This record gives sequence, C-alpha cells and structure tokens, in this order.
Amino acid sequence: MGKIAIVIGAGIVGMATARALAEKGYAVKVFERNEKAVGASIRNFGMVWPIGQPLGKLYERASRSRAIWQQSCDEGGIWYSEAGSMLNVYHDDELAVIEEFHTANHAHRHCEILTAEAAIAKSPATNPSGLKASLYSPSELIVDPREAIEKLPAYLSKKYGIEFHFNMAVSRIENGKAHSGKQVFEADILFVCSGADFETLYPETFAASGITKCKLQMLRTVAQDNNWQTGPALSAGLTLTHYGAFADCASLPALQARYDRELPEHVKWGIHVMISQNGLSEITIGDSHEYGLVHDPFDRDDINQLILGYLKTFTQIQNPQIGQTWNGIYPKLKGKTEFVASPESGVHIINGLSGAGMTLSFGLAEEVVESVV
Repeated sequence: MGKIAIVIGAGIVGMATARALAEKGYAVKVFERNEKAVGASIRNFGMVWPIGQPLGKLYERASRSRAIWQQSCDEGGIWYSEAGSMLNVYHDDELAVIEEFHTANHAHRHCEILTAEAAIAKSPATNPSGLKASLYSPSELIVDPREAIEKLPAYLSKKYGIEFHFNMAVSRIENGKAHSGKQVFEADILFVCSGADFETLYPETFAASGITKCKLQMLRTVAQDNNWQTGPALSAGLTLTHYGAFADCASLPALQARYDRELPEHVKWGIHVMISQNGLSEITIGDSHEYGLVHDPFDRDDINQLILGYLKTFTQIQNPQIGQTWNGIYPKLKGKTEFVASPESGVHIINGLSGAGMTLSFGLAEEVVESVV
C-alpha cells in the first residue's frame, strides 16, 4: 500500500501541496472546513505575476508556478489569459525607477520599456494624458480566482485521484492522525495549509510565528460592453513601492518620499492600484492593505474612493460601473515570503505567503514537499 498524505485546507496553498504530494506518489486526502474554499484564494486579482518577484529563488518559483497554472488550466478546462502586464508611469521619478529595473533585469527576464505611443497601442485602457512610458512584461498570466479555485479540485481528483472532503473541519492532529468530530484519518504525513486551521490546531506555533493579517479592499466592474478588452493587466507608479522586484532600484526611496508627501492617505492605507480582466470581461480593481490580527469586517467607502481616484490617473475603462465590492484577509509575515514549520513529527505547516499565493504557491509547494518527503 502506498503512502498516505493529508492536506488541511483547499485554498491555493492546500491544492498546490496536494498536487506536489501526488506527483511524489502519495495518496492524498484534502480536508476543507467549508463546502468550498471561500477565503483569500478567491478574493484576489487572479494574477500570476512573476514581474513583481526579485530575481533568484522567488522569480524562479513564480515562473515554475506559472507553468503549473498553465498546464492545470489547459488540462482542467479552466479559463486563463496570457495577458502580460504593463506598469504605466506619468512622472520622471517613476520613469527613473522602471529604467533602473529594466537595466538590471532585461537580460534575465523578458521585459521592455514601451514608449507612450506603443503603450497606448497595446492597451486601449491606458490613460494617455501625461503618459511617459510603460514597463511591459509578457510573462503575467491571469485566471479568474473564483472559477479556478472552484474547478481545480475536480481536475486534481481526475488526474491524480486526490480525495477532497468538504464540510469537514479537522479539530485535532495527534500521532499521525487527523480527527474530525468522531472520525479519525491516518496518514504518513500531514500538511496544514489553511490559516484558520493553523491558528486553531497549533495556537502556540501561530502566536510565535510573527504572522499578522492583512485586510484588502477590492472592487469589480460589470462586464464591459461588446467584450471590450483592456489588454495586459495594468498598474502604475504606486505599485513600484509595493513589490520586492523593485526594492533595489536606487531611485525608489526618493519616489517613496514624494508619495509620502503628495499621497499620504494612499500610503496610510497601503493603496496601490492594479486591474485584471476575467473571461466575462469584468475588471477587478484593487487594492488597499491594513495590518493587524483583527480587522473590522466592514468596507470603508473612503478607501474605495481613493482606489478609484488613483485608477483614473492611469486608465480609461470603457464602462467603469462597479458591480461588486469585497474585502479579503491574508496572512502576512513581515520581511519573509512564507512560513514553513514542523510543529511535531510528520506534520508541516505552510502559511504566510503575504498576498502572493496565486503567484508562488505551486512552486513553493514543490520545494517544501521535495525537502520533507
């Protein structure tokens, strides 16, 4: 009889881990406390965004994840778009940062600086007023997270025989056994990949981890008329201060200082604005970042208005009518890109991907599984 693995949590981290274990020959069972994943994995842009990761291990991890996403979507009949991305800049200090980034990176990954004219031609959603240039990358892939997270279990079950047990909360792990009510499931190895389960199953490990939580607010437009397309995913200058790929640019501190002076409310609420478009031609817009262990469950309209106001500085959306707003909460570990721990023999925790779960999970799961099995 082959080895058995149990994965707790059917969000993107859990499913990536289940896949990696199945690739190693394990018979995998996934337990999800809800009837489907409803947390951070479905409340994001759906961007697989290698351009935001610094060269080295994280960029390689993101690239590996992208390849697995594409294969999974192709085989599972899940919509995706190889849209690429454009980061539009409208100020000289923003231009300086993307030029430095391009100089340091273009030999190692496909990116280029487009003239204003070329950027406008590539994306009809680009605001041409004052545009100086755009950092373009063809590498970014977009899925609709709500569709992808819901369809991946069926694909993983069919291809790998992975068993999914929904509406089953694991209340205790002991001696290689997962307890759910009166039912007990044995395994050779267990992975805890859900934030809620991490907190309740191993509260002392969680408390010592340094993990906090980030609340983000997001919006989505109605479907665009006549399937109007934005082209690449779009972002602008504030995004340069948010992603690690740009952290080593010498001009970045001066740019951040200007934002501190001129956009203090955006800085206060951790706002940087991006858009992605799904297969229904709806446009997802976001987001903000508030940190703490407990968050107000209600959205703030003033934050949404700050997001929408900045959005207009770099886009011109055909139909900007908002159809939905929501918030999501994900674990954040300051200064680190993931939390991996083994609180007891045969049990491993994967958590704290800090908002990059869609971009990094598949690659990270392969690395972790390779290191422990």
